Amino acid sequence: MPIVELSSLKSHLGPKQRLLGLDLGSKTIGLAVSDPSLIIASPLETIRRTKFTADARCLTDLHKQQQIGGWVLGLPLEMDGQEGPRCQSTRQFAQNFMAISNIPIAYWDERLSSSAVNRFLVSEADMTRKRRGQVVDKMAAAYILQGALDAIGLPGR
Repeated sequence: MPIVELSSLKSHLGPKQRLLGLDLGSKTIGLAVSDPSLIIASPLETIRRTKFTADARCLTDLHKQQQIGGWVLGLPLEMDGQEGPRCQSTRQFAQNFMAISNIPIAYWDERLSSSAVNRFLVSEADMTRKRRGQVVDKMAAAYILQGALDAIGLPGR
């Protein structure tokens, strides 16, 4: 399955399939999942990155457990909108995964997602630095996925 435009992602989903949001970091992958109605994104977990094959196996297992029909992958654009090395790494991860799976993948601009989540966790949740470190990646994935769900305006909204 090729990389698809966010606006066409819904057409690639089966009934009751959910979307998985990914915040791809160099050491971890934050994960969030939509509800079956594709309205709300919820943080799921953070996995520690190892080798691609192990990461891919973990993600493939999640597809089965969570009835995932597509991905929304955070694309870490530079503040000026240009693509830097982190974008290249993200695109390469998607290409590598597409070689072993037919899951449709769409990108969503993730600029400032981690900083927005960190601000929230400090000001609203009053979390310690250690606790923030444990949840920020999956919360950023939920922030990314929720932005994408809002942008495509899926039914039920």
